[in-house]
Amino acid sequence: MHAVITGTSRGIGREMVNQLTAAGHDVTGTSRDHSSGVRLDVTDPGQQARFAAQLKSRPIDLLVCNAGVYLDKGMALEEYTAEVWAKSLAANVTGVFLTVQALLPNLRLAENAKIAIISSQMASHARAPGGSYAYRASKAAALNIGRNLSTDLRSEGIAVGIYHPGWVRTDMGGEEGDITVEESAAGLITEFDALCIETTGCFHTWDGRIHAY
Repeated sequence: MHAVITGTSRGIGREMVNQLTAAGHDVTGTSRDHSSGVRLDVTDPGQQARFAAQLKSRPIDLLVCNAGVYLDKGMALEEYTAEVWAKSLAANVTGVFLTVQALLPNLRLAENAKIAIISSQMASHARAPGGSYAYRASKAAALNIGRNLSTDLRSEGIAVGIYHPGWVRTDMGGEEGDITVEESAAGLITEFDALCIETTGCFHTWDGRIHAY
């Protein structure tokens, strides 16, 4: 299997690369700062095009859209700026769409290709505890993109899943998280393995539970 994972310089992305590689899979990781695999700023259409050109006609069996930012953690309502919103939406929403768009030809070359979008339980409309407006809105939009992609790509046999990775002890999640990076990555990989055209459009947690929209 050839997997492409965005946002692999640290945290869950890096651990997914480690675990999939250890399992014998061919993994291409990307990061904005070139610290892990291929340099790719997912918000930059030019870099997306160059990355796709580097892959040429190489099939992608699994695309994991993991790159993202959480700029407004703990931010007070009065502290929000247009820049916070713009950067959050660019990375967490536009970046997901541009990645899928750029690599769709490679996904079409694989048999039973899969797209996994890392969203968050904070995308759920069933949960509204307040705060983190930009992050919540952007992850909700990523969920919406995934759901609609699952409809459009079903006829081509490409399955799309959206996932909550858990509250993970990372730089983004903080030390108070419930699970380790290793646990999250292992659970997500299990979920990716189970993803199929019959379950396309699913919104699942890292440990296989169906999440409320």
